[in-house]
Amino acid sequence: MSEVKFTEDEMKKLAELQQTYQNLQATFGQMRVQQILLNQQVDGLEEAGIAVEEQYKTAQQTERDFVKELNEKYGPGTLDPTTGTFTPSEPAPVATKTTDAKTETSTESTGAPK
Repeated sequence: MSEVKFTEDEMKKLAELQQTYQNLQATFGQMRVQQILLNQQVDGLEEAGIAVEEQYKTAQQTERDFVKELNEKYGPGTLDPTTGTFTPSEPAPVATKTTDAKTETSTESTGAPK
């Protein structure tokens, strides 16, 4: 069998195909690198979210402790944070109920939510 030489047009098409594959491979590589970077950003956001959630929980506990401290010092009531004015709550009425010849007395406190 004798050798066949491709035409110039066929060689041009072959070179274009090779270039197309090289471009596609480079694009696939770039996409993978972008995917890795995005995954790193997502991981960073998740870690930051966890840290902020912990700070939120700490702030909630600080608030609960402060409200408890204020309730112990001033009793239940309402605070206007703008003016710093505290208004004590009216004492809850004493409820009396009878059960089997026993009388029970109870008082209810209206403190801050727990």
